[in-house]
Amino acid sequence: MDADFSIELGQDDPVLDFPWNDPSGKLAYLDVKRHPEFLDQIEEAEEFLELKEFLSVLNSSRSMLETAKCDAWVTMDLSAEEEIYEATHKFASYVDVVFAENDGDLSDGGRPSIRQSFSAHEQLARELVELLRRAPVTLSSVEVCVRRCHFDRAGSIQEGFYCTIYVSGYGSDAPSARQNWGVALKLLANAVKQLSASNML
Repeated sequence: MDADFSIELGQDDPVLDFPWNDPSGKLAYLDVKRHPEFLDQIEEAEEFLELKEFLSVLNSSRSMLETAKCDAWVTMDLSAEEEIYEATHKFASYVDVVFAENDGDLSDGGRPSIRQSFSAHEQLARELVELLRRAPVTLSSVEVCVRRCHFDRAGSIQEGFYCTIYVSGYGSDAPSARQNWGVALKLLANAVKQLSASNML
C-alpha cells in the first residue's frame, strides 16, 4: 500500500478546535469514545458501513485514539500523481483523530498532556506509515497529516496537535474504488490496533 505522512503546522494549514461545533449549529462533535451509541448519529458512518466499522475500532476501549470528525466521498477528479493507479474513480475519506485521554489525564498546568506532544504525533504518523507500507499491495493510499489543535479544557484553551488521516481507494468504477477503500480502512484499523496493543508511543 502507498502510505506517507506530512507535517502541516504552517499559518495557512488546517487547525482543529476540539470539541468542535458547526457555526450553523447543525453539526457538532460526538464523543463516540465514551458513548458508542453516538456512532449511529454520524451520517457518513450510517451511509458507509466500512467507515462505521473503522470509527468503531478507533473509538474502542483498546484504541489509543479517538475520532473528532470525518467525511467520505467518491470522485472522478484524480490528480496527476494518482495516474499511477490507472483508475477513473476514487473513493476517499478523512478522519481527524486525537490521542484518547481521561479527564484526569489532561494537563491542568502540570505535566504536559500527550495531546501537546509533537514528537508523539510525529511518531504515530511514522509508525502507522511503516506498518502500512508492509501491507499487501492494493489500489489504495493513506496519508497521515500532523496538524495543530486547540483543546478546550474547561473553558481554557490548550495548544496541541492532532492527525488527519486520508484514505483513498482507486478503481475503474465507483464500486471497485469503494472496495479498495474498504480494504485500506481495514488495514489501517489493524495498524492502529497493533500500535495500541504494543504501546509503541
